[in-house]
Amino acid sequence: MRSISLVLKSVAKSFILVSALSFGIQANAQNSPAGNPVAGEGTAGAATAAAASGAVKGDANAGSALFKQKCTSCHALNRTVVGPALKGIHERREEAWLIKWIKNSQALVASGDPTAVKVFNEFNKTVMTPFPELSDDDIRNILAYVQTEGDKPEAAAGAAAGGTGTGAAASGQGEVSNFMLGGLIVVVIVALLVILVLNRVIKTLERLLLQKQGIVIEEEPATASDSAAVRFRRLAKNKKFVFFAVLLLIIFLGSWGWTAMWNTGVHQGYQPTQPIKYSHQLHAGTLKIDCQYCHFGAYKSKNASIPSLNVCMNCHNYVQATEKYNGEISPEIMKIYKALDYDPQSKKYGSNPKPIQWVRIHNLQDFAYFNHSQHVSVGGIQCQQCHGPIQTMPEVYQFSPLTMKWCVNCHRQNDVNYKGNAYYDKIIAVHEQLKKGEKVTPAVLGGLECGKCHY
Repeated sequence: MRSISLVLKSVAKSFILVSALSFGIQANAQNSPAGNPVAGEGTAGAATAAAASGAVKGDANAGSALFKQKCTSCHALNRTVVGPALKGIHERREEAWLIKWIKNSQALVASGDPTAVKVFNEFNKTVMTPFPELSDDDIRNILAYVQTEGDKPEAAAGAAAGGTGTGAAASGQGEVSNFMLGGLIVVVIVALLVILVLNRVIKTLERLLLQKQGIVIEEEPATASDSAAVRFRRLAKNKKFVFFAVLLLIIFLGSWGWTAMWNTGVHQGYQPTQPIKYSHQLHAGTLKIDCQYCHFGAYKSKNASIPSLNVCMNCHNYVQATEKYNGEISPEIMKIYKALDYDPQSKKYGSNPKPIQWVRIHNLQDFAYFNHSQHVSVGGIQCQQCHGPIQTMPEVYQFSPLTMKWCVNCHRQNDVNYKGNAYYDKIIAVHEQLKKGEKVTPAVLGGLECGKCHY
């Protein structure tokens, strides 16, 4: 009996050790990947800023964001768009003159400044948008960015742009889940080993008890010549082992079936390939374009609406990303031109436009009614609450499950912001009417609104 207890103790210790190692490795896998790339990027960014600070006046990093927000629709570094190429502008013009010109070019032209008048006439008297909201330091930051980027070789700049985000793409997203699956398999194997050991112990105890009662059990000794089939048949006669194996199979099939049925119609993580590789990370994240600039129906309509290509052309009539493609227009922007039958050289539209076949990502069931304006305008819900960190997505995917449970939990947890909201002011007014015993009709509750019936 002492040997049996020692065997059980050794098995228990092995099981605890394996479990501890599994949890430790899993915790390390969850915590370690996130730190190093960020630190590396911060060090590289600091080095770049330090290198640039000695060469230019102003913060080139801050100027980068301002340049992309204010300037890219009309200017490029190495080519003429609406306005002149800006590479070397700090050598051609004085800083004080550039500050005045950027803040209000027409005031400088009206003052009779000969340089301003010459530039104005040279570019067909195209009026440059004034930027009075920019401070002198903001403009110096923009000029610092232009100087820093203009001094870079084109090939190096393109390589740097192409390499952005490589670390994020290379980092695996499924490591933790794969390890958890492996850990589960290890636990099952260990459990099987424990069962086998306990079964052997139980057999030994049963044999000892029978021997004490004077009953001798003769068993055929296992030989090395026994085939795998013979060994399997012996194992299949073990009722406890068979029961445990069947139980595991039932649990596995039951869990798999329940998960499959529960996730029927749930497309969380769905990321189809779109006809144009539109990057929300670039437009909504880097360039800070408001979501409703493109999805203009979100605040006033049931649907957020897919932006027409005319909205794209507000910028891409001039912004062509040629600096990233050795002077050629971006192939993705060319898809817009082709769909519109637009000639970027003559800037004229043809007579054979074709629609872009976008692939819908977020699909609600037909029996579910969802109104964007009710949530965006009345509820004050941010786009990211349902669509996730859209400003970080190079390609959009379905972030939320969009299930009934998910919607109900949101309605239970979020507060109603009724202050200064005309929609809730009407409801409060109706409550006051009810308190006074006055008549309340559906028309008072908004029953005459078209959308109540015609949606």
